[in-house]
Amino acid sequence: MTSEIVLQAFRFGFLLLLWLFILAAFRVVRADLFGGRPGRVTSVPPRAQAGRKRRGPRHLVVTAGPLSGTRITLGEQAILIGRADDSTLVLTDDFASSRHARLTNRGGQWYVEDLGSTNGTYLDQQRVQGPLLVSPGQPIRIGQTVLELRS
Repeated sequence: MTSEIVLQAFRFGFLLLLWLFILAAFRVVRADLFGGRPGRVTSVPPRAQAGRKRRGPRHLVVTAGPLSGTRITLGEQAILIGRADDSTLVLTDDFASSRHARLTNRGGQWYVEDLGSTNGTYLDQQRVQGPLLVSPGQPIRIGQTVLELRS
């Protein structure tokens, strides 16, 4: 009688662990497909002073990884980086999410932000948690791919 109760408790415990694993896997897949949590609020850094024009970086260069040597001319538009076909820079890296990271121009300065990726985005050795200012030559790592802003 006691062994039947213990066996039934193990069965329910195993079933509970199985459902928790399925839910965790679903959250990872959803974050990979839709680029993170909807409605997430990020802080916006102050804009550069009006009227002052800064000469910032003009190119985004892939310095390491499968697309090494790729060069994108920077404009005012944001640059979406990921495996999705509609990304500005489409990565073939298994460690990149569909919508992995975004570079945005704010008053002549470029900021990188992670879009809820599974494996993270790194600026130098620091994991990107919110929008971070990127200096020219500072490495941005997404999986095996390394990017830099250059003049």
